[in-house]
This record gives sequence, C-alpha cells and structure tokens, in this order.
Amino acid sequence: MPPEPQLPAFAAAYAPDDAALASDLLDTATLTPDREARIDNVATGLITAIRSAEHVFGGVEAMLREFALSTKEGLALMVLAEALLRIPDASTADAFIEDKLGQGDFAHHRIKSDAVLVNASAWALGLSARVVHAGETPQGTLAALTKRIGAPAVRAATRQAMRLIGNHFVLGETIEAALARAHAHPREGRRYSYDMLGEGARTAEDAERYFQSYAEAIMAIGHTAGNAALPARPGISVKLSALHPRFEAIGRDRVLRELTPQLLELARLAKGHDLAFTVDAEEADRLELSLEVFAACFADASLAGWDGYGLAVQAYQKRAGAVIDHVAELAQALDRRVMLRLVKGAYWDTEVKRTQERGLSDYPVFTRKPMTDLNYLHCAGKLLSLRPRLFPQFASHNALTVATILELADGSSDGYEFQRLHGMGEALYARLLAEHPQAVCRIYAPVGGHRDLLAYLVRRLLENGANSSFVAQAGDDNVPISELLTRPAALIGRPEDARNPVIPLPRDLYRPLRINSRGIEFGDRAALDALLSEIESARKPLPTVVSATKEHAAATITAAHAGFVSWSRTSAAHRATILERAGDLLEQRRAAVIALLQDEGGKTLDDCVAEVREAIDYCRYYASEGRLLFEEPVTLPGPTGERNTLALRGRGVFVAISPWNFPLAILLGQITAALMAGNAVVAKPAEQTPVIAELAIRLLHEAGVPRAALHLVQGDGSIGAALVEQPDVAGVVFTGSTEVARVINRTLAAKDGPIVPLIAETGGINAMIVDATALPEQVADDVGASAFRSAGQRCSALRLLCVQDDVAERVIAMIAGAARELKIGDSRDPSTHVGPVIDVEAKTRLDAHIARMKREARLHFAGTAPASDNFVAPHVFELSRASQLTEEVFGPILHVVRYKAAQFDELLDDLAATGYALTLGVQSRIDDTVARVIARLRTGNVYVNRNIIGAVVGVQPFGGSGLSGTGPKAGGPHYLPRFALEQTVSINTAAAGGNAALLTDGE
Repeated sequence: MPPEPQLPAFAAAYAPDDAALASDLLDTATLTPDREARIDNVATGLITAIRSAEHVFGGVEAMLREFALSTKEGLALMVLAEALLRIPDASTADAFIEDKLGQGDFAHHRIKSDAVLVNASAWALGLSARVVHAGETPQGTLAALTKRIGAPAVRAATRQAMRLIGNHFVLGETIEAALARAHAHPREGRRYSYDMLGEGARTAEDAERYFQSYAEAIMAIGHTAGNAALPARPGISVKLSALHPRFEAIGRDRVLRELTPQLLELARLAKGHDLAFTVDAEEADRLELSLEVFAACFADASLAGWDGYGLAVQAYQKRAGAVIDHVAELAQALDRRVMLRLVKGAYWDTEVKRTQERGLSDYPVFTRKPMTDLNYLHCAGKLLSLRPRLFPQFASHNALTVATILELADGSSDGYEFQRLHGMGEALYARLLAEHPQAVCRIYAPVGGHRDLLAYLVRRLLENGANSSFVAQAGDDNVPISELLTRPAALIGRPEDARNPVIPLPRDLYRPLRINSRGIEFGDRAALDALLSEIESARKPLPTVVSATKEHAAATITAAHAGFVSWSRTSAAHRATILERAGDLLEQRRAAVIALLQDEGGKTLDDCVAEVREAIDYCRYYASEGRLLFEEPVTLPGPTGERNTLALRGRGVFVAISPWNFPLAILLGQITAALMAGNAVVAKPAEQTPVIAELAIRLLHEAGVPRAALHLVQGDGSIGAALVEQPDVAGVVFTGSTEVARVINRTLAAKDGPIVPLIAETGGINAMIVDATALPEQVADDVGASAFRSAGQRCSALRLLCVQDDVAERVIAMIAGAARELKIGDSRDPSTHVGPVIDVEAKTRLDAHIARMKREARLHFAGTAPASDNFVAPHVFELSRASQLTEEVFGPILHVVRYKAAQFDELLDDLAATGYALTLGVQSRIDDTVARVIARLRTGNVYVNRNIIGAVVGVQPFGGSGLSGTGPKAGGPHYLPRFALEQTVSINTAAAGGNAALLTDGE
C-alpha cells in the first residue's frame, strides 16, 4: 500500500495586529473603474428589488425592521423569543411575559409593515401589552379578575406570536417536515443545506442524541435527494460541539480519539448518499481543534472519490485566509476536492467579551464590521482562484458583497454557489437568479423544534437586527442607496483605522488607571505549548519549610513595628511604583509561579493562570487606588480664612493571615493593600502552602519593599494566634473559616490598648436560584464551574442549587451528566478539570459528609476518584429543603433543592436564615425576579445568568457580611481606607493678622 500522505499542519498567529492585516487587505481591494461601475449597477438593482418587494406573508427582514434591536420593543422581543417557549408552567410564563412587555410600548406600537407575519406578531404582542399594563404584577391586579380572565389570553397570544416568528426562521420542526416543505415548491437553481438545531452537547447522552439526529437526517435527505450530481445535491451541516460533551482545546487528545470516529461515520453515511456535508464553524478558541478533527476525518481513505466534504469559515476571524490556504493544502495533499462555505461570523460579541476576560494580547476577530466585509471579499477572491480544488459557497445577504463576488468571478456562475438563510434574502436572490439564470443559491435551512430554535433565533436577531447591519439598512428607504454602495475599503480608509477605537485592547481595558493582567488562550496551541514548556523548565523540588516559634512571632511584630515608621513616611507614589513593579515581576515569572501552585497547591492549569492574574491585578489595582487616596490630603469645604483637609495614613503593624485555597492571590491582596496604606506587614500564610508564600515575599522585597516593613512568619494556627495576641498589632486581615474569624475577634477584643480593626472574609453556604425561564445548557455550564472547579475549594463556590420544580428533572440530569464528563486527576495535566483537595484532613472530612448524605439525601451523581492522593470526586445530592444544609462543605459536593414557584418567598427566607451572605447566583430572564432576590438577600456578590466564581479585581469587588465576613470588599474602592487612620487638619489661615486671600481677591 502507498504510504499515507503527510498532512500539512495549520499554523497562523492567533490574534494578529489589525493594522498589519488591513495594510495587506487594502492593497488588494481596489478594482478598475469599469469593474467598480458594474458592481454598483448590479448592487443597485439588488437593493431596489429588496425595497420594492411585496412580502405578502413577510420575511424575517420585515420582522427585524419592525422591531429593531435599537428599540425597547426589539430587545424585549429578543428575550421573549429566547425563553418563552421553553417555560412549562403558567405562572412563570405570565410573570415573564409581563416583565418583557412592560419594557416596551407594544400597546401603542405603530405597525409600519404590511406583511402578515409582522402584523400578526405585532397584534398579538400589542393585545398582550394592553391586558398586562405597566406596573402590574401577578401578585397585584392580575391576581384578581384580569389574572383569571386575561392571563390565559395573554399567554396564548404571546406564545402564538413567538411560534409565528419561529416558524418563519425554521423550515420544519422535523427533518421530514422540512423535506416536505422544501419539495413542495421546487425551483430551478435552488439547493438546500439542512442544519439540525441545538445547543452544544453537555452530556454523553446529548452527544449521542445529536449523533442519531444527524444520522437520521442524512438518511432522510439522501432518500429524497434525487439523481443530480454534486454540487447540485442537498447537504447537511454538522456542529462538532454537538457531538462531544467536552469539545475544548485542553481535551485535545480525548476529542481526537472520541470525536473523529463519530464525524467519520457521519461523513461516510453522507458519502453513501453523495450529499454535501459541512463541518460548521465554532468559536475562535476551538478553531485549531476543529481543523485537526476535520483533517483527520478528511484524510481517511474511505472518503476518497467524494466531493461533498466541506468546512465553514468565518470571515470575521483574522485567520480566515490562513484557514482557506490550509484547507487548500489539505485537498492538494490528498488529491481531493472540498466544499468551503464562507460566512461573516455569528459569535462576534462573545468573542470580544471572552478575549477581554482572558486578558489576551489582541482579538482573534476584527472589531470593525467594514474589516470583516473587506476580509470576506479578500477570502472570496482567494476561494475563486482555488477552483476547482475548492468549491466556494458564499453565504451573504449583502447586495454589495453579492455583486462584488459576481464581478470577481468575471460574471460567470461556474464552480461556486451563493447561500442564504431560510426566511431571509429572498428578494435579493430572486432578482439575482432572474438576471443570472446560471447562478445558484443554496438555502441554509434550520430544522428543529421551538426549544432548539432559541439560541439560533437570538443569534440571527443579533446579527441582522442591529441598525448597522445591511439587512436593516437595505430595507430603510431613508438610507440612500449610494451609502449602501460605499466600499469597505473606503470605510476603513487607513490601516491605522482598522481597529474600533471604542473597543480597547484587553491590556488597556482599565486604563488610564492600570493595565490588565496578561492571560493565555488555551486554544492557541503554540502559546499553550510554550507555556507548558516554560512551566516544566521552572519546576523544582519543594523545599522543607521550618515553622516559627511563638517567641519568633513576638519578635517579628516588634521588628515590624520598628520598620513601620520609615515605610509610613515613604510617599504614596513610591509605594505604588513598588507594587506595580511587583506585579510586573510576577507576570514575567508566571511559569515558575504556576509550577509551584500546581506542586504545592494542587491547582489545575486554568486555576493557576487565573490566580496569577488575580495576584497581579491586586498589585496594580491597589497601586492605582493608593495614588488617588494617599498621595495628597483631600481639601474639604468650609468658611473663608480656614483650610480643612482630610488625610489617610498607616495604622502600624498589620497581621495578614491567608488561606491555602488562594495561597498567592489572597496573600498578595492582603499584603499589598496593607503596604499601600503605609503599614508594616507580618504575613502568616497557611501551613499547607508555605513555599508559595516565601516566593511572594521574596518577589515583593525584590520589587523594593523594605525587609523591615514586610516579614514572613511560617507555622500553623497556633503561630497565627500568637501574632494576633501581640500588643503592637494595629490590625488583622484574615481570610478563612468563620470559626477562626470569631477566635481572632475575641482575642483582639480581650486585649488592653487600642481597639484595632479586623478585616475578615470567611465562607458561605452559597446558593444559586434557577427558575423556569433559565436556559438549561447555560445553567449546567455555570453550575459545573461554580460547584466543581478548583475541586469546590473556593469561598465563592456553589454549595446549594435551588431549582424550580417544573424544570428540575431536566436541569439536574444535565448537571449530573456534565459532571460525569469531568476529568479528575493530576493537576499538572492540562486536560484535568478537578484536582485533589488540599490534604488528608480535608479528604476525610468530605468523605464523611458524602457518607452521611448518601444516608440522608437523594443521590443524583457520584463521580469516581483515583484511589491515590487526596482526590474527592464531584457529587450531587438532593435535599428536601434548603434549611437542611447548615454548614459550608468545602469541596466538590453540590446540594440541590426544588422549590415551587408559589413558594419562592419561602425559599428566600430559608436562604436568609443561614446567616451567610457571600455569593449568590440567579438564573432567570425575568428582571422582576432578579430584583426581588437582590432586595431580599444581603449577599455580598450577586451574579445573574453566569457562574458565581472568579470575581475580578476592581470589577467585582469581593466579600460578604454576616457569617461571611466584615467587609469592606477586597479589590474594591472601599478596601484601602480600612487599613488606614483618618486625620483631619484644620488651619486658621487668618490667624496671622487677617484673611489676606479674601482681601486680595477683588471683583
């Protein structure tokens, strides 16, 4: 047998500079005047057709124009469409409808369109809004006659409006219905590509269900496909994230091992029917992994001789051109043809947010829409030049884009096709096909029930409902056609204007006050490999650390007291510069710190990166805050002839007692805050993580903190107690258990002398409330991260999940299924999700709790942990009510309770009765529900429709009250003053003979 060809590897910078890319794109964007004139002529005709088309029933464009996302009605409609049809119970549906209809003016909305779809939807929503008046609640007016008579009508009308909209976005709820609809109106030049809707898989059961759905659809499509040859045959789009529950870069080996055979089986099935088979696009962090799976399947000998295998490429990704080149090289190496669908991209807002959150150097997507359009045309030209090896499929509803592609193809329609979404672009392509009968347009047709439509519908609304989108502008007669014909290159102008000026680089997110900490994208294989190599090179055996004695602890307080005087007189600007230097050193030595966090703290790679970033952010944030608060006294208003100022100054010696679960970030947060306020510090880290503490203290000394001002004392709790007892202690900052915080508080209160502050952050029975409007897939993601990441060893971790009874079965099953897919093992392995708990004592305590819960609660999931080391597998238990959980369980154990919608207030009372108030999650699309929870509970950090961990310094200041701590919040604007004394100085400036300033301040 001939040797298998060596496949080319994909290599491209993850997020290259916009200006450099724009320079290359602009150089190739100009066409001759004759060609530009032909483009104008064709595009003008297409836009005219869009504006003059009579939509008897009405297309999606008409709906988007009627309810633009720039209006309250448009935004409310989007949220209604996203959630209403999945709500099973009437009371929650009524509350949700009222909440959203009250945000717009549907009752007085003047209908602009003649389309039946728009009129019917607007009428239904307007009818509902007239019944549910603004300010009414299900507990108020609707509880009486309107509630009994009007609410069912409201519910029915609004649901019907949503179904009416949804039916126009999907071709059919089943593949059989979609095929029947497609074949009912056959038309020359029309092809279909079917997209089986659904979220990405969270569980193995999800993945298997999606696989079967794809397989059945392929067979159904194949049986009705007719006798035409490719490319004139129907096709199907397959989403890799739907076929694997952990489709993520860190699980690369597992994904390649498990997903590639699944994709290959589907591809072989499609080949058997000679169908088009497109691997759909994913987010930027999954691109490299997607290409590996795509290539591994493509290279299989069983697919030889088939021209239907294909890939979708997103033009808003900066690597789109490199992806096309890579696919062309693959096809050349394998001597095969491949289809390539070019789209603009559908996850732009998500990509921007994710990049900012991860602190990357730049964005993997363009931040200006004209740059995406420009890159699309560049990629289109590249694809046309690669025919017939590649078969281009141009997906666009933009008349200028379509006209330009036609011109780039020299007016020919050979060897490529256009594509449009079902329900959109009808008028545009009707005119195009009438004037160019040889042209072909394939319809991308979503297939699925209303529940699966939700995410797709919202994505289309976001893509095409914004004022800046071509779909919105093309239908607006007030926008001149000449404006729509402005070329992307002209809108960009110069390479230096390629970047959106209102979207800062992640590094500059918090400027001018400070720079953001640098992160890493695990989906960037080159960056990940480089970091892993640096970590291994920096890894060293852990040294033995000797505990201090109580006598040494007392002597250290005395030494720090002596060092306080000089440090407190150091200018705030100089102290801030030292802290910033410490942050820079920490960033430069990230690999060594990560190695230590893994070896001593048992942390996974993603937790290590996050903790190093948090520690850096503390250094920079407190430096920036300190400059504002401590550099100059604040001048206060007062009568003439008098000068009044308020200044902050250091208290003395602060004892900083930090925990093992964040041995670097919390330690440095405590120390840098106390130092910035002008205090001397004696740090007592957790006995489990002494080496990390030594590294942190050395780094601060190297940055310029005098040794006399910063001391380290190692030891167990008895050493911490000995430090707190010393008479010269001016304050204690502590993070740990509520019990130890109480002991410290009593010790400080029992001492004679000054009354000194205790700044304590303790734990909590942190809850998340999930109502029936929440998206189960999002809940599963957020619960998994909140309860099981870091092996549940976070103060903020989720301990108690409260799920509305109507959706509990599905939600709990999805959470348990997702937990089953987590990898438990060596924290140094990048693919590990759950590492060990900190020590044998912690494991013993958690094992005992699990054993008790197995007797007293309903077990939904019990993971399997390695027998060696201190591993505790994730568990999910169901309790009868929230009050059963009386203490914080510090590990990967999730407790679940169900609540009925009518008993919501009782649930809130149970949560308030715990006395804890650290973190809380609310998963709901009803704003009134969120407001009720926030008003009722005093929780320090409330997170809505997201996970409840990972508070970002300066963005989500962290800390609670009651049994969860004293406040103020770490990483917030009120934190530093608690470490300081306030001093008011009032000077009578007229004491030396009169008020000269007043006398000389003439009119």
